[in-house]
Amino acid sequence: MRDAAFCTAACTVTRTMGVLGGKWKLIIISHLVQQRRFGQLAQRLSLISRKVLTEQLKELEEDGIVRREAFAELPPRVEYSLTEYGRALLPIIDQLSAWHSASPVVAPAATPGGAAADCCPG
Repeated sequence: MRDAAFCTAACTVTRTMGVLGGKWKLIIISHLVQQRRFGQLAQRLSLISRKVLTEQLKELEEDGIVRREAFAELPPRVEYSLTEYGRALLPIIDQLSAWHSASPVVAPAATPGGAAADCCPG
């Protein structure tokens, strides 16, 4: 019985990490509050290659977290926004940040390349 409860909890966490655990996903989600156009995101998140940014946005769209809107204009314009499901993650991301800030031992930036200043909103 105890194993079944553990597996249920572990599976939920595993599925959640499958959705959010990709490269840069939480940072991308945080930035979608302010920057919506692909070019703006790519410029602000300069540590992320355009290829990886595109891949992660596509996965977030497939998971229902991000909405992509392409405009029939020249030059082409694409905007991204958080769905209601995606916006529900914002307080959770804030809680994760608060948890880290309250840590008795503040670890160095654990972002790829260690450059938090280039990826953190604000």
